[in-house]
Amino acid sequence: MGTPVSTIRNLGPAMDAACAKAGIPDAETLRALGPDAAYARLLQSGTNPHFIGYYVLVMGLQGRPWNDCKGEEKKALRVRFDAIKAESFDTGRSEFERTLNEIGVIARTSG
Repeated sequence: MGTPVSTIRNLGPAMDAACAKAGIPDAETLRALGPDAAYARLLQSGTNPHFIGYYVLVMGLQGRPWNDCKGEEKKALRVRFDAIKAESFDTGRSEFERTLNEIGVIARTSG
């Protein structure tokens, strides 16, 4: 096993656990996947989507503080986040069911 994911700037023990559950065992694998593919895997493994979590991951992989990105760069990240979420989170549910799940009203299905 390689270097823990939590050695990447902005990422901690919770990200170690989430990445392990998503089949991302170490920082080297996370870096090789890149933020978009890694975040898609996190969503597919049960992580609930949160823009700040995606944003922190992107900034960390760039070696930047989590709050370093602003303006147009942040807007572009939101577009990427929305696309990843649409393709990777609750893909077997209707839009209505996905919304209910996102706010915690219905249980997430495995798969």
